[in-house]
Amino acid sequence: MKNKIPKRIHIIGSVGSGKTTLAKELSFILNVPFYELDNVVWIRGKSGDVRRTDKEREDYLNSIINSKTWIIEGIHNEDWVANSFRYADLIIFLDTKYPIRTYRIIKRFVFQKLRFEDSNYKPTFKIFFKMFKWNRYFEEVGKPNFFNKFGKYSDKLLVITDKKQVCEKLYLK
Repeated sequence: MKNKIPKRIHIIGSVGSGKTTLAKELSFILNVPFYELDNVVWIRGKSGDVRRTDKEREDYLNSIINSKTWIIEGIHNEDWVANSFRYADLIIFLDTKYPIRTYRIIKRFVFQKLRFEDSNYKPTFKIFFKMFKWNRYFEEVGKPNFFNKFGKYSDKLLVITDKKQVCEKLYLK
């Protein structure tokens, strides 16, 4: 990883860990397109979101993975995303502290409700409370599952607690 800037990066972390923010920043710095896994799962539309079929989702993800450069970010670590971990030059696991993620979920919801921040979904109280559930689930189930399944990529895995560490590790300061 030293002295070689990765061109295929997968960022994983819980809700509120900073995945999208980091992906956008790295995309700008490295001039590499970024993709949200939620937008691979869902077809976004004005009249509402429609879930892609498994085949559509996998075809779309494979089209991204087969390109020369990409940053993929999301909470997902199920089998359908395995190739993005396999073909990534760098996997960034954002291990942001639980209270910080909780604060960010609240802040995001308030900002979205006040229309200070855009959202791919309608910020309802139902979604808001689900985010806390997803956050806890990731901590208790998602994180151990990730390391059990994808810990084999430890040579290209960077576990960080703060996005500033990425720039330091990649010499992007």
